[in-house]
Parts: sequence; C-alpha cells; structure tokens
Amino acid sequence: MQRDGHYPYQSSIDAYGNGGFRFSEMSHRGSLLCLPTGMHAWDVAAPDQLNITTLAPVFALAGEIDVLFIGMGEDVLFLDPALRQAFRDHEVIVEAVGTGSAVSTYNIMFAEGRAVGAALIAVERAKPDAGRSR
Repeated sequence: MQRDGHYPYQSSIDAYGNGGFRFSEMSHRGSLLCLPTGMHAWDVAAPDQLNITTLAPVFALAGEIDVLFIGMGEDVLFLDPALRQAFRDHEVIVEAVGTGSAVSTYNIMFAEGRAVGAALIAVERAKPDAGRSR
C-alpha cells in the first residue's frame, strides 16, 4: 500500500537508477527517505537542497535512528558543518556518500536489524560497481 508517496514499512532497496528506486516489489521515481516510519517520497534533487528543513523528517525520528546515510547523488560533496552539528546534537551518526554506496551500506545495516536510515538523492545511472544496478 502506498499513499501520497509513503510506503508504511521500512525496507531494503532492491535497485536504484533511472531517476528512482525499487523496493518491496514497487518502483518509486524521485528521491527517497528510508526511515523507521517507512519509505517516503523526498523532494530533494541535488545536494545543495540539503538543509534542516528538507531533513526535518529525519530529525523528528532521531531517537529511533543511530546512523543515517545520505546518498548525495553521483558525486560526494562535503555536508554543511551546520547540518553535521545538528546531527551531532540529535545523536545521529551521519555519513554523506554517493547514492550507490549509501544504498549498499544501508541495505547491509538494515538486514542486520540496526537502527539505520537513508536519505537518497535519485540518480539516472547506477554505477556497475556501486551497490545494486538499475
């Protein structure tokens, strides 16, 4: 069941690329938040849109997340120091990496039953050696 860009269960990512993600036998076009409250459509298309407001759903659930992987798209950029501090203040470890690496590591930690989340910026092309392919 999916309503308003929300699937009510957190799940692993089966594939990424082509501007979206596949999970739980469904396809989602656009960026995605993977949180304890489920999978949420996320209106972020580029790393320069990352801020306290766009990451508010993560901060709201900070008590349920130990580690958050931010998939920055195809390139890895430095996360704004103010955002890093906000994550420290909420006691969430944050790792900003390429979307492929974020998907792979999120899947491993999710399978282990860890308190993990992901904020994934959609990419058009999945790299063959980075996580799962399209």
